[in-house]
Amino acid sequence: MADIAIVDYGMGNLHSVSKALEHVAPNASIVVTSDPVVIREAARVVFPGQGAMLNCMKEMDARGLRGAVLEAAGSKPFLGICIGLQMLFEMSEEGNVKGLGILPGKVIRFPNLSMVDTSEQKLKVPHMGWNQVHQSAEHPMWKGIAKDARFYFVHSYFVETADPDPAVAYSFYPFPFTCAVARDNIFAVQFHPEKSNMVGLTLLNNFVQWEPF
Repeated sequence: MADIAIVDYGMGNLHSVSKALEHVAPNASIVVTSDPVVIREAARVVFPGQGAMLNCMKEMDARGLRGAVLEAAGSKPFLGICIGLQMLFEMSEEGNVKGLGILPGKVIRFPNLSMVDTSEQKLKVPHMGWNQVHQSAEHPMWKGIAKDARFYFVHSYFVETADPDPAVAYSFYPFPFTCAVARDNIFAVQFHPEKSNMVGLTLLNNFVQWEPF
């Protein structure tokens, strides 16, 4: 049985995630897998993703991974990254596709008309680069991380939660948007901890040690 299973549905920077986890947990058994049995048997699950949500959902279902991901999200420490956060919600404007529906809310695109900074300069979409993450709720996953630490982002869409309770952090681009959510054994982030240097490694190390039950 793997200590950590990284879900492989063909749509993520899995090598970087795996290497970052190996760095913080050198003695752990870490596998990148598209096998539902391995995911079900793993002690912890990481659900990363990059690209269009429509393609991500299609590829996940094509590999028969939906059931295993839903079970993991309901039963063990579960970390969603980037699209792995967005797929937890009910639907996305990107392709008008249904998500897994684990958390209430939807995924929307940064609105073109609102994408200007305080100097009225146009902001680019996707939102790409380092940005502050402002913690809005206490959580064990924030241990050792400054409340306004900077993480690395690459995304054109963000989650709009139907219930404010899951939101545990927000960022500005240029308005505030939810960039981390938590509920029970689930913690999911819009940014990429595996690309966020030491602060990202700290978050991944917290996940390795997190005991939500």
